[in-house]
Amino acid sequence: MGSKSVDEVLDAAAAGVHYSALRLEELNLQGSMLGKEQPTTSGLENGLKEPFVIGVAGGASSGKSTVCKMIIDQLRDQRVVVVTQESFYYGLSDEELVHVHDYNFDHPDAFDTELLLSCMKKLQHNKAVDIPNYNFKTYKSVPSARKVNPSDVIILEGILVFHDSRVRDLMNMKIFVDTDADVRLTRRICRDTIEKGRDIKTVLDQYSKFVKPAFEDFILPTKKYADIIIPRGGDNDVAIDLIVQHIRTKLGQNDLCKMHPNLYVIQTTYQIRGMHTIIRDAATATDDFIFYADRLIRLVVEHGLGHLPFKEKQVITPTGSVYTGVEFSKRLCGISVIRSGESMENALRACCKGIKIGKILIHREGDNGQQLIYHNLPKDIANRHVLLLDPILGTGNSAVQAISLLLKKGVQEANIIFLNLISAPQGVHVVSKRFPRVKIVTSEIEFGLNDDFRVVPGMGD
Repeated sequence: MGSKSVDEVLDAAAAGVHYSALRLEELNLQGSMLGKEQPTTSGLENGLKEPFVIGVAGGASSGKSTVCKMIIDQLRDQRVVVVTQESFYYGLSDEELVHVHDYNFDHPDAFDTELLLSCMKKLQHNKAVDIPNYNFKTYKSVPSARKVNPSDVIILEGILVFHDSRVRDLMNMKIFVDTDADVRLTRRICRDTIEKGRDIKTVLDQYSKFVKPAFEDFILPTKKYADIIIPRGGDNDVAIDLIVQHIRTKLGQNDLCKMHPNLYVIQTTYQIRGMHTIIRDAATATDDFIFYADRLIRLVVEHGLGHLPFKEKQVITPTGSVYTGVEFSKRLCGISVIRSGESMENALRACCKGIKIGKILIHREGDNGQQLIYHNLPKDIANRHVLLLDPILGTGNSAVQAISLLLKKGVQEANIIFLNLISAPQGVHVVSKRFPRVKIVTSEIEFGLNDDFRVVPGMGD
């Protein structure tokens, strides 16, 4: 393999986009557990019926609208709608209109966040909504001015869309447009004098009195919530291309998840995409390939463990306090499909101390000629939950052989969690159709199979 360093690959992949740290989804414990074992469910992580929601924040005149337009232009084949936070300004009272130049339009309290939340939730549930229109000359809001229909992608744009945690929680992707303050001020002067008919002195007074302090107090602190930070806004073409590619990947995964509710794709971040870039690069050094493949496999294993049934457990902390948590099922084993599945065993052992691991060997002859020739399974496997390990789900034929064997040995179909690093749609269809209760957990969905039944783009064998 070649001489490219990992740092060079990550720097090249970044292309001016800053990526936040990996965020693990919190476990949502609903209802009373009372020591009873509870099955884990997909919740909303598969995006079964919801659109992909993108939040775009940043200072005034940072280029948010330009970024939104560029994303829409590249997603021509998708239904995309933009909802602007400006539409949800409160209309000013007669008293406020008298002192309109003393009104702070950059403060969180200037927006009707409750109405914004109501509209966004309706759109998420595929219901059409009426969005108000705010007139900046009369400072009044016109209710029900624009009808917005449900779409594949919803872009919520505004200076403070990250300020309220309830609004942030609706977003699948959060983008912060980071533009130099002098550039933002220049753009604001041009916009407000030409579009809003204000004189330069009024614009500058408002900027120093409200806009600049509000940016520092309310807008800039929300930058930490962003998944992606785009320097230079709409001038950063490479960053926009990467974002659109990511959105297309997620939309494709969502379509597959709609068809197969037993499919779970771990939440994609740009750090995960960066690691995939490294392990898929034919020039990556062997040591780097192993290191980053192990990291990705560990994430898949952790996500798979999250689908085990659990029961409530109380413990005493070192401070003498009672902590109420959960305890997952201990009746667990791993089964690796030799030989590639053995590459996932270290990650499983790192997550589950002392776990029993069995083996299945399937001889492949062409794409349909799978033959089971060896297996070594725990004797009590029928009473266990099984993590089936095979990093690449291609045609699905080997997986069908392995799962069929487990069922013959008495394992309940719903107790099998099939862990893959990458999966081809064809393999997902085959396994899900044959075994709809087997959970499939993967880190990324591939484009498909080539004429030689190899997964593409893939990462080799």
